[in-house]
Amino acid sequence: MSNSEHLATVMVDAFIDAVDRGLDLVPVVADSTSTAKISPFIKRFPDRLVNVGIAEQTLVGTAAGLAIGGKIAVTCNAAPFLISRANEQIKVDICYNNTNVKLFGLNAGASYGPLASTHHSTDDIAIMRGFGNIEIYAPSSPAECRQIIDYALEHVGPVYIRLDGKALPELHDESYRFAPGNIDVLRAGHDVALVAMGSTVHEIVEAAAQLAAEGIDASVISVPSIRPCDTKALLAAIKPCKAVVTVEEHNVNGGVGSLVAEVLAEAGCAIPLRRLGIPDGQYAIAADRASTRARHEIDAAGVIRHARELHVKQAS
Repeated sequence: MSNSEHLATVMVDAFIDAVDRGLDLVPVVADSTSTAKISPFIKRFPDRLVNVGIAEQTLVGTAAGLAIGGKIAVTCNAAPFLISRANEQIKVDICYNNTNVKLFGLNAGASYGPLASTHHSTDDIAIMRGFGNIEIYAPSSPAECRQIIDYALEHVGPVYIRLDGKALPELHDESYRFAPGNIDVLRAGHDVALVAMGSTVHEIVEAAAQLAAEGIDASVISVPSIRPCDTKALLAAIKPCKAVVTVEEHNVNGGVGSLVAEVLAEAGCAIPLRRLGIPDGQYAIAADRASTRARHEIDAAGVIRHARELHVKQAS
């Protein structure tokens, strides 16, 4: 796998390999073939793709029907339209009825940048966590993405996979093995725990390296598996540290920050927590990725500033 790869490309490669090994997989798109980068699949299997047009509710209902008919249905369209426009259908047709549909939320977070809040998806994890009976994943690298997809296609039941809209560098070597529920400790430290999901894991990796140069020892903890999540392992990874900073291109409510807060509170663990994301009651700004992350302090520089503040407070 290359050093940097678009996760939608990883998704399509996984689909092609799945059909080649005998899985009865049918992608469903909502006039989103370019968003899904699915042309290679169409060329190989022109009769397997269903395009319902710009009709996300129909997209989800069609996928549910295909699953009831014995197919492995996968939806491939932009996360903001999938989650918002087809909210009731996801809740009822997919989750409540436990249909074997894999929902791919493409270009999640603020991937669409200047197109602003109509095209941003900074509440998708919060919404999906509110639904029952669906597994939720947010891969941070191409290798992890591929392993999550391979697992999801074999798993029987609803799955939501949040995919970033930009090419991501590789974080994992060939020894990495994803498992549902597992957290991924990329670096162990004792001063501050940096916890993130999806593409913002790259921000905390960079932040930890710079903090180490200042003498601040940071743990780097990725949470690719939101549901299920091994909360005992997450707590164990955090507890050696004196403070926690969570980072996500998502609202601070309902995502990885909320998950960490719940874990700490339920364990009665009084470790200071700073949640970085889109602030409560706000939308992400309309700007390119670097500007957006800088404004909302979810880039490496913002993480470093907050980690440094917490470290000084704990040392005083």
